[in-house]
Amino acid sequence: MHTSRDSFKEILIFAGFRGSKRSSSSKEGQSTKQKAKILHPPIETFWQLPPTKEYKRSTKSRTAKTMMSLPFKKGVQKSKSLLAILEGSHDPKDEQIVDSFRQLLFLEGQLLGRNSDYHTLLRFLRMRDYDLTKAKNMYLNYLKWREEFHVDEISEELNFEEFNEVKRCYPHGFHGVDRYGRPVYIERIGRVNQNRLLEVTTSERFVKYHVSEQEKTMNWRYPACSLAAKKHIASTVSILDVKDVGMSNFSKPARYLFLEILKIDSHYYPETLHRLFIINAGSGFKVLWKAIRAFLDQRTLAKIQVLGSNYTKTLLEVIDPSNLPTFLGGDCTCSDYGGCLFSDIGPWNDPSITIILQAMIEAEKENDDEDKNGFAPTDAFGGITPDIVHIKDVYDATPSRDDTFGQPFLQKILTLQSVVHDTKFKIQALEAALKETKSVIEGLGQPMEELKKQIIVSKRRS
Repeated sequence: MHTSRDSFKEILIFAGFRGSKRSSSSKEGQSTKQKAKILHPPIETFWQLPPTKEYKRSTKSRTAKTMMSLPFKKGVQKSKSLLAILEGSHDPKDEQIVDSFRQLLFLEGQLLGRNSDYHTLLRFLRMRDYDLTKAKNMYLNYLKWREEFHVDEISEELNFEEFNEVKRCYPHGFHGVDRYGRPVYIERIGRVNQNRLLEVTTSERFVKYHVSEQEKTMNWRYPACSLAAKKHIASTVSILDVKDVGMSNFSKPARYLFLEILKIDSHYYPETLHRLFIINAGSGFKVLWKAIRAFLDQRTLAKIQVLGSNYTKTLLEVIDPSNLPTFLGGDCTCSDYGGCLFSDIGPWNDPSITIILQAMIEAEKENDDEDKNGFAPTDAFGGITPDIVHIKDVYDATPSRDDTFGQPFLQKILTLQSVVHDTKFKIQALEAALKETKSVIEGLGQPMEELKKQIIVSKRRS
């Protein structure tokens, strides 16, 4: 089995404030005068599980069935075993800079909420090479985009009824996991029927569908893979089959979709690509690839491997044959589902995993409703519980939910957040009142000017 460090042994990683150089090969002919781009190791590097035996005491009687037989707040929601399984170990330097990032956002007046967990913030920091200011700007743009694009509403309300037709004219989908446990995503670009695709859907609806799939991956597929692999999973292995693809495939509608999806993925879902294998690359695609490279940054290019028709051995080093379709050299056909790209097979559709995830989501919604109504989550004794675990916490395992943070500390945080919220509301109300007062004063100024003119005229006549 190949480790993530082996996979990235040819990537040059520079230190900066984060420590010493981690590997030391560079591309032939690269200018030494050019400033190298910092390339970080795989995002799961610091989220490996300690030995399983360390968790026997907390997990020995907690199967999915027994977990669901308990009251939820005493089962999944307060389960330290789940938290321990998925938390892994964090790089202390990462924890330190994430804390600094939180403080910076707080000073900017940003109330940290649903999309501000430890690993989300870390992804934006990594994408901007741990530059706090650049990461802040990128993160705030992300929050603004989510609000303006109505991402939460799309995830819950989009009825993509043309799904099956789109799949037929644009073969793509998730299929199984790699040897590490990451979800595998496959596209067969050479088989895309562009004209038919735009007959069954629109570019705008397809982009919304893409966003909904990204949200599903972040909030459902990754957590499911994490539970199945018993370690934190936060990125995807992708395979792009470009057989017979050339410049003719890059029409105006295709360019729009490509650029829009590239923008969404790189700006709003950074650091979610582990590896991309481009296979069956012929002479036509190589011409197109020169144009595409211009839109990709060095971090992304380092994760891409372009292969010809002899790709099977490379894929099998990363993905077990049982998780690889036969048309890519594997053993799977998914005949019961009408083909591998229709099956969406993986831990995210495993009942023993999904029953836990679904219960966690329902409890999170319940807690969100309580928070909106001014009620903090409580235990059986009415106290605020520091170890209540939301789905984001089980998946992302933010260290700040440690038991060392007792009730007084959490109560102070909740009080502070309430005060900040009230202050912000009062400031907004004051600004509105000032604006209205200014408008009234401006309105009074006009009659005064008219009256002044009339007095001057009457004086002249007299």
